[in-house]
Amino acid sequence: MKSFSDSYKAAGVDVTAGYKAVELMKEHTRRTMIPGVLSGLGGFGGLFGLDVSGMKEPVLVSGTDGVGTKIRLAQLMGRHDTIGIDCVAMCVNDIVCAGAKPLFFLDYIACGKNVPEKIASIVSGVAEGCVRSGCALIGGETAEHPGVMPDDDYDLAGFTVGVVDKEKILDQSSVQAGDAIIALPSSGIHSNGFSLIRRVFDLEGKGDFYSPELGANLFETLLTPTNLYVKPVLRLMDKVPVHSVCHITGGGFYENIPRALPQGLSAKIEKKNVRVLPIFDLIAKEGNVPEHDMFNTYNMGVGMCCILPSDKADEAIRVLKGADQEAYVLGEVVESGEGVILW
Repeated sequence: MKSFSDSYKAAGVDVTAGYKAVELMKEHTRRTMIPGVLSGLGGFGGLFGLDVSGMKEPVLVSGTDGVGTKIRLAQLMGRHDTIGIDCVAMCVNDIVCAGAKPLFFLDYIACGKNVPEKIASIVSGVAEGCVRSGCALIGGETAEHPGVMPDDDYDLAGFTVGVVDKEKILDQSSVQAGDAIIALPSSGIHSNGFSLIRRVFDLEGKGDFYSPELGANLFETLLTPTNLYVKPVLRLMDKVPVHSVCHITGGGFYENIPRALPQGLSAKIEKKNVRVLPIFDLIAKEGNVPEHDMFNTYNMGVGMCCILPSDKADEAIRVLKGADQEAYVLGEVVESGEGVILW
């Protein structure tokens, strides 16, 4: 007998919609299949065979995150096919900071009402993020929450697992005074600080509109997906002795860069070196946001930093550009206990 429940449907949960959503997802998840995947969607767990050949002491590295209130912008625009890229990026960009290669990803979608086409659109973005970072989407969960969330509302979170040989794990211990700090530019806001953005621009109830300062539509600019840095950074680690890596997320420069530095050392950065994107200038102007708060909330145009010997900086930039990732020297590591010196 086919699975259905009219009683559960009357209570707000349509299990048949869930089955349809899974079927629609499969065309997207197939794009992410890599060696090691042992199961498809629909089981009780995602299976992955770990190949540790060539590793002396493999270590699993995990990360989990969501996309914050950026998801509200996707809902306001009625565009759901990019927010999944953000979700993947927020997780895999974190674990690559330890030197880990992402292996697989799982997502969790909570929604007021399961509209299969919308759920499949969200998952298409998740799949795209997995393809760009070289990992597999091996499972997930979609949960209807009638009475808890409005019908049109949803939230998205994700989880990833990667692997790195223990002797290649990156931490702050090898960072030295005189090291160069290499900036990998961001695509825009990425996925942090949207509660402030929604206040500054009063987005509720508005449609997208052209911004002369940006030379583009505001909503479209804000919704630009987070860059995925996994492949270029892993390539860099193969070619150049990278000492430390940091992902610039919530907390901006002041919270994230110190996490890649040992005690007693600081990042010295000239403001003129930071290639600030126009969207950040517009936020500061429209919201009257102080410069310190901007650098303490947003990436300001720098999505990731790699710290390495100064005599390897030019080579690092060439390697990254060869991997289709722009890069430039942002600053240097100095002996000081201040964390970030921005001048």
